[in-house]
Amino acid sequence: MLENKKRIYIIGTVGVPACYGGFESLVDNLLDYTPADVEYTVFCTAKKYEKKLDSYKGAHLIYLDRDANGKDSILYDYESMKIAVKEKADIMLILGVSGCIFLPRIRRQFKGKIITNIDGLEWKRDKWKSYAKWLLKFSEKQAVKYSDVVIGDNKGITDYVHSEYAKIVSKKRLELIAYGGDQVSRVEDDSLYEKYSFCREPYACTVCRIEPENNVHIILEAFTNLPGKQLVIVGNWQKSEYGKALKEKYSAYQNIHLLEPIYEPHTINWIRSNSSMYIHGHSAGGTNPSLVEAMNFGLPVMAFDCVYNRATTEEKCFYWKTSDDIVEQTEDLSKLNQRLQDVGNTMKEAGKRLYSWKGIASQYNALY
Repeated sequence: MLENKKRIYIIGTVGVPACYGGFESLVDNLLDYTPADVEYTVFCTAKKYEKKLDSYKGAHLIYLDRDANGKDSILYDYESMKIAVKEKADIMLILGVSGCIFLPRIRRQFKGKIITNIDGLEWKRDKWKSYAKWLLKFSEKQAVKYSDVVIGDNKGITDYVHSEYAKIVSKKRLELIAYGGDQVSRVEDDSLYEKYSFCREPYACTVCRIEPENNVHIILEAFTNLPGKQLVIVGNWQKSEYGKALKEKYSAYQNIHLLEPIYEPHTINWIRSNSSMYIHGHSAGGTNPSLVEAMNFGLPVMAFDCVYNRATTEEKCFYWKTSDDIVEQTEDLSKLNQRLQDVGNTMKEAGKRLYSWKGIASQYNALY
């Protein structure tokens, strides 16, 4: 064993093995490409894991009795930082800005390097009330000010950091590192048609958290005006009043199929890879994992028109802002099969070129 391994503590995720969100998938895939001179420690939310592992893919795991998401995430991250300081980590890799409000204090105690991926612009999300938005925006500023390296996962994010924090970031290292998506592969399994019989017909697909900034209501409204087109949306409908209201309103439509979350990779990948189009509604955030995965499936993508999605897709897919846009483009595309195929091929090429985990991991490894 190498005696001078860099000890990197990863802060801000639910944990590994990954079964939840984008940061968890990031960490899980980074561990597959751990350099010989690196040793990872990953903090995990205890209640999310029935079986507590001492290690995973060579990384040491530490379980905390706090939630990595929601308001508890602030203290979850802070406790993780304090442990990293106490155990004299060489590097903190902080994913998200929830606990970065404490970085001024941590920075005085910690002699190592702090690398922070600020994720999307969390403070812009509609689900937060005004005080929470202020706190997240303040935490974002502390992350930029007190980190040695700041990571943005999308050109829209790095451009924002340059503009919003020009005086601070001029003295920092700002890196653009996206998420990978090439871990997915097409699935063929005719037995699943028994449970999901509506998938026998061509259908559009969406997989997302059911939140206003993901514009689920716009997508659903569009397909009420496309009765001959099938739509499958997989999401956490019971998590919020927004989701519950949408499910109650749109479940009656025969062409709209609202599925609860599916965490089993074989099934969710089968649903996605057999769809005829992927509709992406995210408007807040940077490079979204579900989008780059759809690109790696080679699906024609119809994305909400914002700077982040245009950057991710290199401005080469279909874009929309209103339900009328979706209706108009979908009706036109039904006559243009070659155009759909061309966009799908373009998305796959870009996905493989830009969003491979091996390439993403090499960029993180270079920072260490």
